[in-house]
Amino acid sequence: MKKIQKLLVANRGEIALRIMRSARELGIKTVAVFSEADRLALHVRFADEAICIGPPPSSQSYLVMDK
Repeated sequence: MKKIQKLLVANRGEIALRIMRSARELGIKTVAVFSEADRLALHVRFADEAICIGPPPSSQSYLVMDK
């Protein structure tokens, strides 16, 4: 079985941090997605990679399927 190398954490806050900590312990890189409102959030800074997906309204960021 092929090992997971990178994990997209499509969540925020404490749960995202828990997932990222576990992934780090397993040697898996993490990617956070965030809106501009969350750019300074801890889970964004803790991730190995972070990708901004748009402005604060979720209708312009998290809920846009083609991003």
